[in-house]
Amino acid sequence: MPKSTFIPAPDHDFLVWFDHFIANLTPEYGVSEPDLTALKAASADFHARTVHSSDAAALAKQATVDKNNSRDTAEALIRAEARRIKARSDYTEGQGTHLGIEGPKDTYDISTSHPDLTGIDQTGGLVTLSFNKYKSDGINIYCQRENDADWVFLARATVSPYPDNRALLQIGKPELRRYTAVFMLKDKEIGKYSDDIVINCAP
Repeated sequence: MPKSTFIPAPDHDFLVWFDHFIANLTPEYGVSEPDLTALKAASADFHARTVHSSDAAALAKQATVDKNNSRDTAEALIRAEARRIKARSDYTEGQGTHLGIEGPKDTYDISTSHPDLTGIDQTGGLVTLSFNKYKSDGINIYCQRENDADWVFLARATVSPYPDNRALLQIGKPELRRYTAVFMLKDKEIGKYSDDIVINCAP
């Protein structure tokens, strides 16, 4: 790429500029005939290659669209056939593994895990608590405020986020709240308690 600042960088602008430059190269500028011929040849070549490049880009874009459409069609047929195969009374997981139509196993075990609990202070006593549910029925949330001697059950949450919208203990005074949570499955707590999170609730 020429480093002269008077030559436009975008190809389209360069083509317009190049055409203007050649059209105005009158004999008074002292340009030789061989040089003018070379410039005109370069202009014609760049015009042709720009058109070819645009066509190639358009073809490549269409080829990508066609490829994606082809894959979508193939995947739809594959999934339909896999459903039919799995619906057979004599289907076994071994057959599915052999055909490659069994997905990877979910190895997450909530009995040895804990929720990932996070909280955001929304001021005025409102705290938004977010968590991962995985394959549990939800979580039990516990909280300990400044005046609490121990953890206090707050709520059972089945949808994240959960809003703790209790009023501040003292209006206009900040307070610290500590939260933890544990998975629930069939009305029983399962797994480990989450790491404690401490939220400074602003008035």
